[in-house]
Amino acid sequence: QVQLVESGGGLVQAGESLRLSCAVSGIVFGIEGMNWYRQIPGMQREIVAQISRLGTRNYASSVQGRFTISRDNAKKMVYLQMNGLKPEDTAVYYCNADLWVEGSRLVNYWGQGTQVTVSS
Repeated sequence: QVQLVESGGGLVQAGESLRLSCAVSGIVFGIEGMNWYRQIPGMQREIVAQISRLGTRNYASSVQGRFTISRDNAKKMVYLQMNGLKPEDTAVYYCNADLWVEGSRLVNYWGQGTQVTVSS
């Protein structure tokens, strides 16, 4: 069974850092784009950062310069380094990826989410 499993969330003070990790488990034959989203209760899920298979990165303007997305294709991992955290970064963060699975199918998967809370 293919899954995305996030880790690394927690409670920090404003200005501190956190690193989120997301592991792809199960049998996959390739990984295309990998993304991080976040969602505040009562609001729509929003894209935070994207990284293509070849490493091209895009960021939401609200996190540009503070967050860095990276990936390790050999380990089937994607990371989100979050520096200079602000209270408004408080949200549930979700990993998302397009994975090649059995049957030559490209399927979009979501992780279960990890809570990030930033206190002022």
